[in-house]
Amino acid sequence: MAARFASLGNPETKKARDGAIEIVDDHTVKLNLPAPDITLIAAMTDYPALIVHHGFDPNGDIVEQFNNGTGPYRIESAEVGIKVRFVRREGYWDGDAYLDAVEFLDYGEEFAGQVSAFESEEVDVNESTSAAAVELFDSLGLVRSDVATAATLVCRFNHANPPFDDQRVRRALQLAVDNNVLLELGVNGLGVVAENHHVGPMHEEYFALPPFKRDIEQSKALLAEAGKTDHEFELISIDDDWRKNTTDAIASQMRQAGINVKRTVLPGATFWNDWTKYPASTTNWNPRPLGVQILALAYRSGEAWNEAAMADPEFDAALAEAMKIPDAKKRSKAMEKVEKILQDSGTLIQPYWRLETRHMTDKVRGMKAHQAQEIHLDKVWLDT
Repeated sequence: MAARFASLGNPETKKARDGAIEIVDDHTVKLNLPAPDITLIAAMTDYPALIVHHGFDPNGDIVEQFNNGTGPYRIESAEVGIKVRFVRREGYWDGDAYLDAVEFLDYGEEFAGQVSAFESEEVDVNESTSAAAVELFDSLGLVRSDVATAATLVCRFNHANPPFDDQRVRRALQLAVDNNVLLELGVNGLGVVAENHHVGPMHEEYFALPPFKRDIEQSKALLAEAGKTDHEFELISIDDDWRKNTTDAIASQMRQAGINVKRTVLPGATFWNDWTKYPASTTNWNPRPLGVQILALAYRSGEAWNEAAMADPEFDAALAEAMKIPDAKKRSKAMEKVEKILQDSGTLIQPYWRLETRHMTDKVRGMKAHQAQEIHLDKVWLDT
């Protein structure tokens, strides 16, 4: 979060600069920035920015401290990996929640457990339905809710790990893949094709580059020029369905282009330990309202979440200019250069923007899929 708020202070000291935050009155603060930063407010809404009491102690009783808040429910009990139970907080500032209690049950990564839970009436709604399970869950007679999102998956190549320090190698692997095929094989077509620069038509500053096309011959030529025609590339993914399926499809397309690929699949508990360090791997990225916001988090030099270890001064400078422009149409013109630098670098294969889907029984009212995978339950009820 310190990096997200860099325009207010120093990410190393994690303190605001003198005069950066000015108290206007009891309910108003004024932010004085050294340079324009249109991502600042959006960063305050990002999921790592959850607000806790200023006396929060990470070594203390986490559950009890989370109950020191203003939400419509409070945590009654929590068993990691099993169940968390919330009960209604009486006197909630926006009116008492409709439900007496809500229980979240953990059925693991496989959707078979969710299917059994629905069939035995153990649950009323799931958090999210993977693309591979949508048709199955539809067949159970459940109510389906979809929303188009900026949620995505990227296959990124880490610049700090040879041979991916060579732009020719990265570009060769990128050109070996058809994103249209990955959309169909990875998430059953439930989404929109992406263009390998992590900005999409749902972002107000999106600039439409020429369609990205697979080019196997150019891919082979670049690998030969880099002397890596016979190199074995390891491609790592987590073991859940849509991310694993998409990564399998990427590897298959690369093999069709004559590239030697080794697939490695890791359980989540292992995968996330080193997700920013793998030479080549796939990760999912949650949606964010601004394209520049995503690029600043994922590809700007020195960022904690820069899993590609990208460090391109030209890209950083072009992005900084775009982040200064509040008018979306004007910012879109600046984004042409930003998107083109990232795409041409071969840093990532970004196959699609996916739908967010959720299923529920016909008793559930007021519930729908959310583009940020959030779950809002204060106005949800059961029709019994």
